[in-house]
Amino acid sequence: MSAEPGLDQTRDLDTDAVLRRILQDVLGLDPERVAALEPDSGLFGHLPELDSMAVADLLTEIEDRLDVVIDDEDVDGEMLETYGALLAFVREKQAG
Repeated sequence: MSAEPGLDQTRDLDTDAVLRRILQDVLGLDPERVAALEPDSGLFGHLPELDSMAVADLLTEIEDRLDVVIDDEDVDGEMLETYGALLAFVREKQAG
């Protein structure tokens, strides 16, 4: 058995790394703080840097860097509630 991750697993790891970098860049968070984000880590309402003005910038960067399209009707409070919810949303968008 090979210890190398499969293509889907590699893409999932890459998506996680890119999403963390987007949060770091857009919100100006320290790399250590971003690295410490767990799936249940709160985002909107928990990170003072992620206010309503920053949401638009965050979504634009996600679209640009991860090559997905986010429609207005896709955006709700649940997708921004936790890091895990945002990551799952992005992975869903990537899957089509």
